[in-house]
Amino acid sequence: MVIYEKAPAKINLTLDVLHKRNDGYHEVEMLMTTIDLADRLSFEKLDSNQVVIASENRFVPNDRRNLAYQAATLIKERYNIKEGVRIHLDKKIPVAAGLAGGSSDAAATLRGVSRLFGLQLSQEELQEIGAEIGSDVPFCVMGGTALATGRGEKLTPLPSPPPCWVVLAKPNIGVSTKDVYSKVQFDDMRHPATKAAISALKQQDFKTLCTTLGNVLEPITTSMHPEVLQIKSRMEKTGGDGVLMSGSGPTVFSLVAKEEKADRIYNSLRGFCSEVYAVRMLR
Repeated sequence: MVIYEKAPAKINLTLDVLHKRNDGYHEVEMLMTTIDLADRLSFEKLDSNQVVIASENRFVPNDRRNLAYQAATLIKERYNIKEGVRIHLDKKIPVAAGLAGGSSDAAATLRGVSRLFGLQLSQEELQEIGAEIGSDVPFCVMGGTALATGRGEKLTPLPSPPPCWVVLAKPNIGVSTKDVYSKVQFDDMRHPATKAAISALKQQDFKTLCTTLGNVLEPITTSMHPEVLQIKSRMEKTGGDGVLMSGSGPTVFSLVAKEEKADRIYNSLRGFCSEVYAVRMLR
C-alpha cells in the first residue's frame, strides 16, 4: 500500500513580532495562507524499523535535519510502531525560502504516517504533535488561512483571500531564520495592520488586503541581502498589486488580480532570478 500526501507552501500576508518570551521564543502574530505550490510525498511500510527519506533533490537531507524524518520518527515512537516507513519526497517548494516547505513536509508526513498505520489521529492531535517539531507545523497540518499567535502554534481559522495569482521569486541565497530574529529591535518597529488585513479577508476586499500586507522581518533581511529589495522593487514596478517578503525570506511574492499581469511580472523576473513561480491561491 502506498499513501500519497500533498504539502503546500505558505506565505505570510502579515508577520508581526510582539515581544521576546521567557522561553527564548518570540511572541508573534501572523496571517498565513496556503498557495498552490506544493511538494508531493508518498509513504510505504518497511519491514525494518527505520525511516528512509528518498528524494532526487540534492538539497534535501535524509536524516534528522529533515523535518519529515523527525515527524515520522516522533509518531512511530509515540505510538510504539515497530515497522519502518519509506518516504519519497518530490520537492517543488524552494528550500530555506520562507515558505514553510520543511514544515509542510512534516505536516504531510504526520497525516501520511497516521493513515499508513491506521492511527486515525484527529487534526487537533496531529497539530499538537506538530508543535513539537516546529512553530509552522500546526498551521501546515490545518492549511487554509489563519491567524497564528503564540510562537505560531495558536491558530484561528479565517476566510481565504479573494481568488488571485501569486508570483514568487527566490534569489539564490539562503537566510537563517535564527539570524534574522536575533536582529529584531522593538524600538523602531513598524507593526503591520493585522486587524485591517483580517477585516479585508472577511469582506473579500482584495484591494485593501494588498495595502495591509506587512512583515516586520523584511527590513532586517533586506539590510542583510539587498537583492531581496531589488526583487521587491521589480515586482512593484511591473504592476504587482501587493508585494511582500514571506517569513524571514528571502522569497518575495506578489498578489496579482489578473492573469496577464501575473504573466508580465513572471517574465520580467525570469532573467533576474532562477526560481520564479506563478501559482493560484488555494481556497
